[in-house]
Amino acid sequence: MTTPPTPQQQPQAQQPQQMYAPAGAPAPQGAPMAPPPAAPAPPSAWQQAMANAYTSPIPVKKTHLGNALASEWTKIKSVRSTMWTLGIFLALVIGIGLLAAANTEPGDYADVPFTIPAFFGLILGQICLITLGVLVTSSEYGTGMIRTTFTASPQRYRVLAAKVVVFFVTAFVVSAGSILLVGLVTSSMNGGAEAGDLPWAGTVLKGGLYVSLLGVLALAVGSMLRHSAGAITAMLGLVLVPAILPAFLSIWESTQTLGEKMSDYNAINSLAKIFGAEGMDSPGGTSQLVALIVLTVLALGGAFALLEKRDV
Repeated sequence: MTTPPTPQQQPQAQQPQQMYAPAGAPAPQGAPMAPPPAAPAPPSAWQQAMANAYTSPIPVKKTHLGNALASEWTKIKSVRSTMWTLGIFLALVIGIGLLAAANTEPGDYADVPFTIPAFFGLILGQICLITLGVLVTSSEYGTGMIRTTFTASPQRYRVLAAKVVVFFVTAFVVSAGSILLVGLVTSSMNGGAEAGDLPWAGTVLKGGLYVSLLGVLALAVGSMLRHSAGAITAMLGLVLVPAILPAFLSIWESTQTLGEKMSDYNAINSLAKIFGAEGMDSPGGTSQLVALIVLTVLALGGAFALLEKRDV
């Protein structure tokens, strides 16, 4: 008989499993070392090109409101619509004003300021500022230029604020300057009559401010509607309808109060109160001016809110 082999003499059928120590732990004695980490890949040609890219020596500056103001001033003085509308405005206010002053006598200014002739020109001239206010915003939407504007200045509120500031300053300087010119010429034509004691500097400030705010209101409406013809029509309705409608509202007793309010606060009668054309002891129109300021602020608030919510 053959003696069976002892356990030490039996061949091992299985090789012992290789053990690797976990990361961060000491390797057990006799275990093989972990393989070394792979070497980082060499940078690609694109990465090398980006590393060696050209860097402009021109310093990059952070934009601010002043840059937007400069941009909007360049726009408003470059387009032909500005020259046409402001030119017609000056022709109406100064031309009609001086024509009215030439047909008056010194005694006609006993109860009115010397700037009263400018009032007759502003009745029509205010339509020019309304039209220009609408075109300042709506024309860019019509031509698609607004996309370029918002690409150059992604802060949309800054763009609209710059448009409002530039337009208001331009409209106020032109309107107040034309009223002042008519007042000075009328005063010199009448040789310093007794009516010169009636203060008329306030009519220059209030009159210019009123028609300029009408233009800013039109700018806000143009920004909300984004359509030139629609915004101009809406503003003309806002100016003309309250001046015509009171005559119909006074027929019924229930609507007489509404008709009286519309008659007091429509654009034409508001200017008449500012220039003292309604037989008042002195020019007024402060409440009408405050009402227009409140309406303009509300319209601008709506324009800013819609500007951020809608796409171009």
